[in-house]
Amino acid sequence: MSLVPGKEILAEANRQGYAVGAFNFNNLEFLQAIVTAADHTETPVFIATTEGAIKYAGLDYIVAMAQTAARSTKTPICLHLDHGRNLDVIRRCIDAGYTSVMIDASNLAFEENTAKTKTVVEIAHKKGVSVEAELGRLKGIEDNISVAERDSFLVDPEQARRFVKATGVDSLAPAIGTSHGAFKFKGKPRLDFDRLHQVKALTNGLPLVLHGASTVPRELLDRCQKSGVKIPGAQGVPEEQLIQAIKHGINKVNVDTDLRLAFTAGVRTVLNENPGQFDPRKYLSPGRESVAELVKGKILLFRQGR
Repeated sequence: MSLVPGKEILAEANRQGYAVGAFNFNNLEFLQAIVTAADHTETPVFIATTEGAIKYAGLDYIVAMAQTAARSTKTPICLHLDHGRNLDVIRRCIDAGYTSVMIDASNLAFEENTAKTKTVVEIAHKKGVSVEAELGRLKGIEDNISVAERDSFLVDPEQARRFVKATGVDSLAPAIGTSHGAFKFKGKPRLDFDRLHQVKALTNGLPLVLHGASTVPRELLDRCQKSGVKIPGAQGVPEEQLIQAIKHGINKVNVDTDLRLAFTAGVRTVLNENPGQFDPRKYLSPGRESVAELVKGKILLFRQGR
C-alpha cells in the first residue's frame, strides 16, 4: 500500500467516533515498532516527524523508510510533518512525498496565523496533501491560574470557526490545556472539555487533534527510573481524560514522550544488565519491542471513544 492522505484516515475516525494515533519517529527502530503495532491492531496510524527529526535523519531517508513501511503493510499509513513552522521545510516535505503537513503558526497573531495557514493549504492541496493547523498556545495550566490568564492560552471557539472557514484546513489542533514533554501539569491535570465541544460544533464537526497527549504512565516511569532515568515530577494526561477528549470530538492523538521513555527504558535495561554489550542490535531491539507494545496499547485506548 502507498502512503495515504491524512484526511482519509481522519474522515473514517470522525465518522466512527474514535481517534487514531500519531506517533513520532526519528529512526528505523521507532518506525518499525509503530508499523508493527498498526499491523497487529489492524488500525491506521500517522507516522510523524518534526523539523528536528528531519534535520537528524535526513528528509530523503525518512521518506524512503516511510514508503518502504507503507509497502510492507495493508494498514493505511500517513506520513505527517508535525509542528512545521518553516515554509521552506513544509514545501520540501510536500514535494518529497509527505501525505500530511502541520503548519504551526500558533505563536503568531490570529490574522498572521490565518494568512500563513491559508498559504500552506493552497500549496498542499494542489498535490493532494492534507493540512493540520493549531490555535491557542500549548502550555500546561497551573491550578491557581486566573480565568483570564487561562483563556489567553486556550483556543477561542469563535476564532476556530472563523479560522477553519478562512483557511480550508483538513484538521485543527485546539489548545485545551495540554503541553508537550514529560512535565505537562504543575497541578491537577485539567482539560477544557466544554471548550473542545464548542470548537467541534462551531467547525461543523471538523476532525480535531490533541497535541501533548502522552500519559507518562506510572509503570513506564518506574521502568525508566529503575534503569537510571532521572525524571522526578513527570506527569502526563490521565487516560480517562484522553477518552473523554475523544468522546468530545478528538480524532487524532499525538504521542511522542511516552515512546521516548519506553525506548530509553528498554535500551538502558539491557546495557545495565550487560555492561559488556556493544552490539547495537542487542540493545536497540528491546527498545523497539518496548515501543511496539506501548503503541499497541495506545491504539486500543484511542479506540475506546467509539
